[in-house]
Amino acid sequence: MPNSASPVPRTSASPSLARAHRSDGEDSRRRLRQAALELFARDGYARASTRAIALRANTNVAAISYHFGDKAGLYRAVFGATAVDAPAPARTALYGEATLAQSIAALYEALIEPLRHGDLARQCMRLHLREVLEPSGLCEPGGHFGLEASHRALVAALVRHFGLRRADAELHRLALCIAGLGVQLHLGRDLADAVAPRLNIGDKALAQWKERLTAYALAMVDAERLRRSGGPSA
Repeated sequence: MPNSASPVPRTSASPSLARAHRSDGEDSRRRLRQAALELFARDGYARASTRAIALRANTNVAAISYHFGDKAGLYRAVFGATAVDAPAPARTALYGEATLAQSIAALYEALIEPLRHGDLARQCMRLHLREVLEPSGLCEPGGHFGLEASHRALVAALVRHFGLRRADAELHRLALCIAGLGVQLHLGRDLADAVAPRLNIGDKALAQWKERLTAYALAMVDAERLRRSGGPSA
């Protein structure tokens, strides 16, 4: 005897339900990227675990695989979206025929600028600096304004200042030490906030950092000049 029951037609998900699923997926992806930025910037690629990232994002580890493939894919997605460009005046002084003092001040301006734009910009800068100091091998470092290029520009200014034909090892060492003063503002920010938080609050404090760092760097240059001349610092 034939079944008199009418077949129940299959229906696709309603548009509103589909939109809800897409919205949930986009929100999960956003939270994962934000959590990954925080942990990658703080701990570095190797030490930041997918479990910790998923926990911070209030999602599960499987969501990382679903949205990004794996930890490396998540890192590339975060790193590729965190470019922090140097302000135009800093780029002009860094790559133009500037005096040594102008080149040094421009380098610090480029490093300090992200600190004026809150935690997100600071984390982006810290992530790029970590990639330079602790290469993951997954992407090219220096995308925010080119740390390698700014190093070359500073070395060129030092060569002109010392009247040399080419840079030697000690000049590269000096340039790295000068840049390190500015890099420390990012990598040592948590310590600075703990021991002397007022040093990093407000535009006036950041302007003082630029002024002081430039003076400290020029003192280092003077010390190197004395060393080369066989003076007291030698």
